[in-house]
Amino acid sequence: MADVVTTNQFKTGMAIEIDGQPFTIVDFQHVKPGKGGAFVRTKVRNIGTGAVLDKTFRAGEKFERMHTQSRKMAYLYSTEDEVVLMDNQTFEQVSVTPDMAKDALEWAVENMEVEIYYLNGEPFDVQAPNVVELLITTSDPGVRGDTAQGATKPATLETGVVVQVPLFIEEGERIKVDTRTRGYLSRA
Repeated sequence: MADVVTTNQFKTGMAIEIDGQPFTIVDFQHVKPGKGGAFVRTKVRNIGTGAVLDKTFRAGEKFERMHTQSRKMAYLYSTEDEVVLMDNQTFEQVSVTPDMAKDALEWAVENMEVEIYYLNGEPFDVQAPNVVELLITTSDPGVRGDTAQGATKPATLETGVVVQVPLFIEEGERIKVDTRTRGYLSRA
């Protein structure tokens, strides 16, 4: 017996079936207008094609939930054609397409632990941890006196991602970054 979920039970990352296709919920927002019925605005990613779609559903609408499994694996390396991950317990290596892992690769450095998601035994998504510790490779020096409330400057991390950091952060320091918001959290 398959689980049925309503729009009230939506969670980011949940896998559901829409029109016979498997989708994961990327983002959702419950909307209750002053006039008319409530509805849920969602962004869903097609597991098969990777396409992200905007969908709107009536509040309380029901969907079949698809069960996924996840495993933590170490990121080893990537080429043009594949991304290779390794299970730290069994040392089994899994390769996925760069397209499937592109969001995680933005944040991943060699041997970093990432999470790989499976649907019916087939990998469909790779995600970086919510918080990562990375080295700042380039950053302009903060200018003294340029310290208006919460002033920030751009800093390039070792993976190539550019994030905004406070002026007192220097090149060569390790910082913690929230991968969901792309925001600086603290020094590592």
